[in-house]
Amino acid sequence: MMLLFFNSTTQGQVLDKQLMLDRFDFWQNKDWAWYKENIPFFESPDSEIDKTYYYRWEMMTAHLVYGSPETGYSSTEFIDRPWWSGRYGAISCPAGHQLYEFRWLKNKRFVQDYASYWFNTLGAQPRNYSNWLGDAIWQSYKVNQDKKFVLGLKKQLIKNYEGWEKEHFVEEEGLFSWDGMHDGMETNINSRQTKDWFAGSPGYRPTLNSYLWADALAIRNIALLDGDKNTFTLFNQKAQTLKKNFLEKCWDPKRNFFFHRFQNDEEGGIKANTLTYQSGKYAGDLHGREQMGFIPWYFRMPDAGFESAWQYLMDPNYFFSAFGPTTVEKGDPLFNVAKNCCAWSGNAWPYATSQTLKAMANVIKYYKQDYVNKADYFKQLRIFAKTHRKDGKPYIAEANDPETGSWQGHDVIGHSEHYFHSAFVDEVITGLVGLEPKETDSIEVNPLIPDEWDYFALDDVNYHGHQVAIIWDKTGTKYNKGKGLLIISDGKVIASSPVLKKLAAAIDFKPTLKMDRTVNYAVNNETNQYFPRAMSSFPGIGNNIYQKINDGQYWYYTST
Repeated sequence: MMLLFFNSTTQGQVLDKQLMLDRFDFWQNKDWAWYKENIPFFESPDSEIDKTYYYRWEMMTAHLVYGSPETGYSSTEFIDRPWWSGRYGAISCPAGHQLYEFRWLKNKRFVQDYASYWFNTLGAQPRNYSNWLGDAIWQSYKVNQDKKFVLGLKKQLIKNYEGWEKEHFVEEEGLFSWDGMHDGMETNINSRQTKDWFAGSPGYRPTLNSYLWADALAIRNIALLDGDKNTFTLFNQKAQTLKKNFLEKCWDPKRNFFFHRFQNDEEGGIKANTLTYQSGKYAGDLHGREQMGFIPWYFRMPDAGFESAWQYLMDPNYFFSAFGPTTVEKGDPLFNVAKNCCAWSGNAWPYATSQTLKAMANVIKYYKQDYVNKADYFKQLRIFAKTHRKDGKPYIAEANDPETGSWQGHDVIGHSEHYFHSAFVDEVITGLVGLEPKETDSIEVNPLIPDEWDYFALDDVNYHGHQVAIIWDKTGTKYNKGKGLLIISDGKVIASSPVLKKLAAAIDFKPTLKMDRTVNYAVNNETNQYFPRAMSSFPGIGNNIYQKINDGQYWYYTST
C-alpha cells in the first residue's frame, strides 16, 4: 500500500519525534518517516496512555486501504475483511470513530478520501449500520477548514439523510427507529426480550436519534457556509423537532436515564411506545440502563436538566469496572458477560467506551453538574488505555471482560485482532489535552489533565493550516518554551497561562499547497481492471487470487 504525505514537517516545535517513537518496542510497522510526516506527537508523564496513543496510530496504518485510483483511501474495521463489509472492506458502523481519528492526520487526503468514499463509491453501504457520518465530516472540517471539499459533499449528505428518513423515520412519533443489531449491538437486553433475540425488534434508540440529530446540524452548518438559507432552515427545524421528541419520549425521570423505546407490541407482554422494563416480563424493574444512554452527550444534544444520568457511570454497582464501563448496569436481571462475540448485555465494548469518554468530557466542560469531574475522566481514559493490552503488548479486539480485561472469546483468528471500531487518539487530543476544534478563526484549549502532572506536550498538529503545539510545563524547564500552559502556532506563542485553565486565541485559516493526488494503478482491488494482473492454476477453494494478492493492504501484524 502506498501512503502519501502532504504539507507536513518531520521536525516538531517541541518534541524529538524519533525519540518519542524509540520509547516503545511494540512496533511492527516501523515506517518512521510516515509517522513523522503525518501524526501529531504526544508526551505525558503516563507511559500507559502514551503507549496506547502511539499504538493506535500504528493500528490505523494496518486498516488504511488504497481502494482504487478513483476512490483513493478508505478504512477497514476488521483487518481480514468479512463478508458483510462493503467495497474494499469498509463497514459504516465505526466510520464516525474512524473519521474523528483520521481528521488529525496532517495529510487531509486520508480523511477526505474516506469521507467521499461513502457517497461516491458503488457498494459503500453508508446506511447498513447506524452512524454519524455527517457529523464526523463536519467535525473534520473544523480541523482542516477545507471549505471547497465539505461543500462538495453537501448534496450527498442531504441525499443520505433523506435515505435515513425514508427507511427509518416514523412520522407519527417524530423519531427514527431501528434494531440493536444495526447499532452493532447484537444480543442486548432489549433484543433478548423479543422473538429475534440476536437482532431485536425496531425501537427508538438513543443511538440513531442522537446520530441523526448531529447529522442534521452538520448539514445545517455546511449550508450556512455557502449561504443556502433554505437548507439551513429546513435542517435546523429537523434537528429541533427530533431533539424535542427524543428528550420527551426516551427519558425516564423515574430512573434518570435515556432508554430504548419499543416501536411495536412484542411477545411477552411488551407494549409499543414503552421504555425498557416498563412492560413485559420485567415490568416495573428499576434497572434497564444501557451504556448507550450516555451517547446523547457525545453530541451535546441534551439541554440542562438531564445530567443526573451521570451518577451511575462511576458507581461500581452500576457501570464502573476495572476494565471499562459495562454495556449494561450490573444489577440488571439480564446482565451477562458473554464469552462469545456479538453480545452486548454486560461486556465492556471499546466502541461504546470511546463514545462515553467524549460524552463525559462534554458533560464536564459544558454542563453544570457534580456527578463526574476531570479526575473521573482521567481514571476512565487510563482504564481504556490499559485495556489495550494482551500478553503485555498493545492490542485491541471487539470486546473484553470488564473485570479482568481478557479478550478471550472475542478475538479468534481472523475476526477482530487489532480491531478498528473505536477512538482513542481523538479522546487524548480533544478530551485530555482539550483542543476543541472550531469552525471560526479561533482555537480553544481546555485540558482535563490531572492536577499533579508537571508537563505534557501535543506537538505538530495541523490546525486550520498552521503547525500548532500545546504544552503544559509547570516549571518552564521541561521544554524551555515558557512556563505554564501555552498554545504555539508556527513557532510563536499565541496564548498562555501560568495555571491550568481554558485558553482561547485567534487563529486564521492558512491556505495550504495543492494536495498531492498521485494515484496507484498497481493496487488492483478491481479484478482485471488495472495492472499487475495475477493468475494461478489453483488459488484454493473459495479464495480469490486478486483479493489475496492485490487487496490494497499491507499486513504488519504477524499475529493475524
